[in-house]
Amino acid sequence: MDERLNRSGKQFVKFAVVGAIGTIVNLAVLKLTLLLWGQFNESTPFAVEAFASGLAFAVAVVNNYLLNRWWTFRSSGTMSTEFLKFLVVSLCGLALNELVFWVFRAQLELHVMVSQLLAIACVLPFNFVVNKLWSFRGQ
Repeated sequence: MDERLNRSGKQFVKFAVVGAIGTIVNLAVLKLTLLLWGQFNESTPFAVEAFASGLAFAVAVVNNYLLNRWWTFRSSGTMSTEFLKFLVVSLCGLALNELVFWVFRAQLELHVMVSQLLAIACVLPFNFVVNKLWSFRGQ
């Protein structure tokens, strides 16, 4: 039991590190996309910002899947099946994050950055457990 808990604890830390890297990837892709747009245009409409945000999310999901498969869970399962499950969990996590963010920001009126950090902290355990037990089949 202790060995299993220790292994899960290490996986959780690795999962959190991968999430931090994914956040950096997300922000870098967002910034790069907006910079590229700005090279050819004087203004950036919301539709372009939304596209850049979606692209950044997609790149970060692929990055996080690959790092978690290789490093966190050391999985050897079928990539297509695992990735589809990981994507579903990521989209559910995004929806849950938005809900929790709304509670902290709109209802409790906390600072936007504090609200987002708290939302990430609240959703992290959900993402870890569901990915561990479903996406990567309990690896």
